[in-house]
Amino acid sequence: MKTDIFLLIGGVGMFLMGMDAMTRALKDIAGSNLRAILARFTTTPLRGVLTGAVATALIQSSSATTVMTVGFVGAGLMTLPQAMGILFGANIGTTANGWLVSLLGLKLQLGSLAMVGLLPASLAVLLGRGAVARVGQVLAGLCLLLTGLELMQTAMETATGLLNPETLPQGGLWGMLALALAGLVMTVIIQSSGAMVALALVMLQGGAIGLMQAAALVVGLNIGTTFTALLASVGGARVMRQAAVANLGFNIVTSSIAFPLLLALGPGLEHLAELVDPLTALLIFHTGFNLAGTALFLPVTGPYTALIARLVPGRGDEGVALGLDRILLTDARAALMAARGGATLIAGRVFAALSAALRDTPDYRPLAALKPEMGKAIDELEQFLADIRLPADLPAEEEVYSALLHEADHLRRLLHRVDQTDRIATLSEDPDLRRPAQLMGAILARANAPDARDLEPDRLARLQALAVHRTARHRRGLLLGEHAGLYTLSQVFARTDAMRWLQRAVHHAERIGYYDRTARQGLQQEALPEG
Repeated sequence: MKTDIFLLIGGVGMFLMGMDAMTRALKDIAGSNLRAILARFTTTPLRGVLTGAVATALIQSSSATTVMTVGFVGAGLMTLPQAMGILFGANIGTTANGWLVSLLGLKLQLGSLAMVGLLPASLAVLLGRGAVARVGQVLAGLCLLLTGLELMQTAMETATGLLNPETLPQGGLWGMLALALAGLVMTVIIQSSGAMVALALVMLQGGAIGLMQAAALVVGLNIGTTFTALLASVGGARVMRQAAVANLGFNIVTSSIAFPLLLALGPGLEHLAELVDPLTALLIFHTGFNLAGTALFLPVTGPYTALIARLVPGRGDEGVALGLDRILLTDARAALMAARGGATLIAGRVFAALSAALRDTPDYRPLAALKPEMGKAIDELEQFLADIRLPADLPAEEEVYSALLHEADHLRRLLHRVDQTDRIATLSEDPDLRRPAQLMGAILARANAPDARDLEPDRLARLQALAVHRTARHRRGLLLGEHAGLYTLSQVFARTDAMRWLQRAVHHAERIGYYDRTARQGLQQEALPEG
């Protein structure tokens, strides 16, 4: 009996290892195309559902899809209503894992063949490069997964004496609730709904549990799988917590609907098992109640997200929400997209404050409130960038990473100058310097407009050339005026300092715009399908 327990534990562990290896490889193969689909092709909740279902079925992990989606919401790459469609679809897509396990592992019983295939798959991983290595990793993960299933089956064949439907809670409300709670807790512990579905299928096939008991376990694991996204949102931006809580609420309501239906329609499910087989009946039930939950929530996505926004308020000390969740560091491209979004947010705030100070009637209040908050945000951005680990074979990512490092540096340098309001006041008082200063304010305001394509580095570069020409001419005039007694020496110094401030501020703004555009173009290039 001890041997059976060890086989079961080892089988679950091997299944988890295979699932993790296969998911990582499938994510690498999908690459930036998957991220582009998640971030761009979710214009409506229905398209989000289809996107989430397909993406989850492809990478065989609802947790990976939901965590990536929560991270994208925090990074500002998609709105909460867009994310809700993906999260709904992820719950449908995750049921594909159960169908795969049932077909390949339990019905076709490919465990022995998987043992043979593990050697060539491993050699492809060790000796291959690029696509060959990734395909080898997918096959190796699948082989480990199927071998783990065979170990679990072997353990269950002799474990029915200790574990059988009579030793577990029977039908009835409290018994089914206990089984659902067990499924929830086990899913939270092992952090894999796929492994729990596989275990339920193996136990059902081996006669260790009945169909109704397996169905109750599946209802519980549907809630337990949301805790990965909840953990990913802890400490993140408010919108990240909203997305995670909304996903939890969806699964709770869906499971709450499935539970009474299971109690009421239990005989119908048993009859379905007689027509097909218990494994297929369980999978139909799992897929069916997730489809029903999505159909229920989809028409009310807007009101539901509004309710979540009221239920999950922001913290008073939250400051600027960059959405740079550390869970994104597991995917270098997703982390770079989030970092670029954070840098653009900081630049927009700084540009807006500067443009207000450079108007005909200057308003220095936005500048006064800017520095402490933005300084912390830049610190967060630089630390996040320092923690990104880039793959060695992707030069496009290195260019994006370098551009973001330069952008963060120029953001800090520009932030250092924004509290020098005496320089801005001198510019607004000088007839020759007022026009280029106000032109800079207009360009910064335009770059920060909602419909702006980028931070307009070309216009800023032309303004920089104008400022250099204007200040060189004005400096000569100041020196001649001081010699003739028209200006005091302190006035010359004040205006010279103001001109230098203008040149440097325009330079930093232009560099910020340039590196922002470089990063954006690099990320768009990565999102193109590979030919």
